Amino acid sequence: MKVLVINCGSSSLKYQLIDSETEEVLAVGLCERIGIDGRLNHTPVGGEKVVINKDMPDHEVAIRMVLDALVNREYGVIRDLKEIDAVGHRLVHGGEKFTSSVVIDDEVIAGVEECNPLAPLHNPANLIGVRACQAIMPGVPNVGVFDTAFHQTMDPKAFMYGLPYEYYEKYKVRRYGFHGTSHSFVSKRAVEMLKLDPENSKVIVCHLGNGASISAVKNGKVMDTSMGMTPMEGLVMGTRCGDVDPTVVEYLAHSLDKSLEEVMVILNKESGVYGISGGLSSDFRDLEAAADEGNRKAELAIDVFSYRTAKYIGSYIAAMNGVDAIAFTAGIGENTSIVRRKVLEHFGYMGITLDPEANKVRGEEKIISTPESKVTVAVIPTNEELAIARETVALTQNK
Repeated sequence: MKVLVINCGSSSLKYQLIDSETEEVLAVGLCERIGIDGRLNHTPVGGEKVVINKDMPDHEVAIRMVLDALVNREYGVIRDLKEIDAVGHRLVHGGEKFTSSVVIDDEVIAGVEECNPLAPLHNPANLIGVRACQAIMPGVPNVGVFDTAFHQTMDPKAFMYGLPYEYYEKYKVRRYGFHGTSHSFVSKRAVEMLKLDPENSKVIVCHLGNGASISAVKNGKVMDTSMGMTPMEGLVMGTRCGDVDPTVVEYLAHSLDKSLEEVMVILNKESGVYGISGGLSSDFRDLEAAADEGNRKAELAIDVFSYRTAKYIGSYIAAMNGVDAIAFTAGIGENTSIVRRKVLEHFGYMGITLDPEANKVRGEEKIISTPESKVTVAVIPTNEELAIARETVALTQNK
């Protein structure tokens, strides 16, 4: 099967075409500035990147351009659109309605729309991509893979907030968690890579990127995760504040004479390591370089990020009553050795020992703990697109 994987944002669309039999990526691309002017960046794997500047008034036009690129005689990778057997879509928020991936029909779309208030920026954009594919490729099955689904195994004691219960009943205010596709892929790969017993394993996955989250996965099921009702809760992130006293919102609104909405923009887009570093950068490459040159705010940002990560790992070790493996993934987790080192320094009491040479790895699968370490620590690159393709195949093959 050939599966087109789509991640549709409000003004962008990422895609990969994957041969599910070999799990080979045939092409990758990005549509940018949809609704503004439009740019398609298309790369056939093994070939040269092609940039096409053309008006993209909406996502249906963008998807038509993607499909045209895939069958183009010069830089395409398939001869006919009939070779695309299914489309897998990243859907951000499934609430409590969706606990696993689903084949998309009108009922599913209605259910996702009911979850729109929980993810007003993401869900509507995701559905635009779904509808565009349905219009252009009628008869081709579409599958929705939810960011929140993998975390739906959490017990109420883990997902409930300390608020009146009626707010959960009426408005579904609870912790949902995100990055579920990545946490699922990496936790499963950790079990496989380290030859753990899937039915008796305790894995902590640290998905550390501009958006960052941690999960505690026991016997293949999530016990807890750091993000909450929205992706703002939990770790300090690139520009998001993470855990913060709710009273801070009211205090800043009064102190800065700003509205609730304006303060939320600050917490979402002007905080995190970007804010701590004095607006220097949300990119850890910039922060690390600045810290090496003596920039104390950049160093502080790295320290705060690493410390918060260590605190969550420690709490999840307690939640699972132990841990067999810790996996680092995503942009920072896979590439920033200083963060991994600073995080693991907190766990010497557990007998976790880091191999400094192995920890130099960037973007490759590797065990970075020593053979003597009481807990195995590994870098495992995430592959959310492949995970979506696998879910899509499982739901559509031979049907």
